[in-house]
Amino acid sequence: MPLRRVFIANRGEIAVRIIRACLQQGIETVVGVSVPDRESMAASMADRAVCIGPGSASASYLSQERLISAALGTGCDAVHPGYGFLAENADFAQLCSDNDLIFVGPTPDNIRSMGNKLEARALARKFEVPLAEGSVRITDFTHAEQIAGEIGMPLLFKAAAGGGGRGIRIVNQPADLRSAFDQAAAEAQAAFGDKALFMERYIENARHVEVQILADTLGDVVHLGERDCSLQRRYQKMVEEAPSVGLKDSLRSAIHEAAVRLSRNIGYVGAGTVEFIVDLDREDFYFLEMNTRVQVEHPVTEMLTGVDIVGEQLRVAAGLPLSIRQEDVRLDGHVIECRINAESPAKGFQPSPGRITAWTPPKGAQIRLDTHAYVGWTVSPYYDSLLGKLIVRGSDRAEALDNMAAALADFEVEGPDTTLPFLRHVLSAEDFRAGRFNTRWLEAFAPSFQALPA
Repeated sequence: MPLRRVFIANRGEIAVRIIRACLQQGIETVVGVSVPDRESMAASMADRAVCIGPGSASASYLSQERLISAALGTGCDAVHPGYGFLAENADFAQLCSDNDLIFVGPTPDNIRSMGNKLEARALARKFEVPLAEGSVRITDFTHAEQIAGEIGMPLLFKAAAGGGGRGIRIVNQPADLRSAFDQAAAEAQAAFGDKALFMERYIENARHVEVQILADTLGDVVHLGERDCSLQRRYQKMVEEAPSVGLKDSLRSAIHEAAVRLSRNIGYVGAGTVEFIVDLDREDFYFLEMNTRVQVEHPVTEMLTGVDIVGEQLRVAAGLPLSIRQEDVRLDGHVIECRINAESPAKGFQPSPGRITAWTPPKGAQIRLDTHAYVGWTVSPYYDSLLGKLIVRGSDRAEALDNMAAALADFEVEGPDTTLPFLRHVLSAEDFRAGRFNTRWLEAFAPSFQALPA
């Protein structure tokens, strides 16, 4: 049954992105907005905007009852959660279903099984997806000490109940084990309400590579290639690109096949991303986690393949088959994405809320900008600092890098501080341009920007 009216339970650029996808399919949209977001771009674009509460996310974008009430009260037949907030909340997906609202995303069982990292690892092992050496559930330090002796240093503590970089600590030497355990457990308890951890061997020279998956209710699963998301700061991605750099074709194919195998065997439905860590020294890969939602960086893949991932989400939610088959997927050139955040790189990337007084983005045939920012918009301190995503293509990586450098140079923003100066610095780095980077590179590189003259 085609979707008629979709309620968007999110804000910012992803709300705008969903509205545009709905417009293309002739679907009406209602966006839920908090009080500070009443003048947002999404509110002006949707067929209707409904206030769902004050600025605090817990009283608005995270209030399941308010969102369901707003969706039902405006006659919507589906809910798109975007990313973040409730996008990977199985209870919310179930609540939508219980109220005869189609959840534009995977099933509650999909979300639950991949949301618990230990269950996800068990499923990966069952379906022969490679795993780094790791542990069972850990809740006390004595147990952690025993397992650390078996795995060896360095190792990682991770939260069993969730991801997103929270509850992670690297341990390089036994003397640091106790403090890392206590900090990771406390962070896991605060973020997920569950202090349980598990441990993995830490791979120092690694790349973060993720495979975009689409699956429909008829059992068809396709992959749209992979993205390299190794440029991260405090586990938050800043620059993504596709295809990933320097992977042998055999390794690339094995990663794709593993992602499809896992998705098919767990009966996955919708858009998802299977994330892997690639050990550059061993030339091998290991399962990290599966994100059961559309990713922030999905435009990289859309621009590379021409496939409308959000559009496919809407098709699958309506019970339609995917519009593409695996043999239809073509990779066109090389694509890079930079995240433009309202942050002050020179001040340790502190958030920089405030009113935007000038906003002049670059334009061109090889440039895409996903944003919700405009002149006069006030960046709120309540939410994440993402202003937009600049996505640029080239015929190969060298051309894409040159195009991105030029686009960043042309991008002018006044008002809040932004990450634009830092991104320009990254694009000029010889090691990045040569592909000599791993998941630790950006953290080590950042101080070189902060040392520049003001």
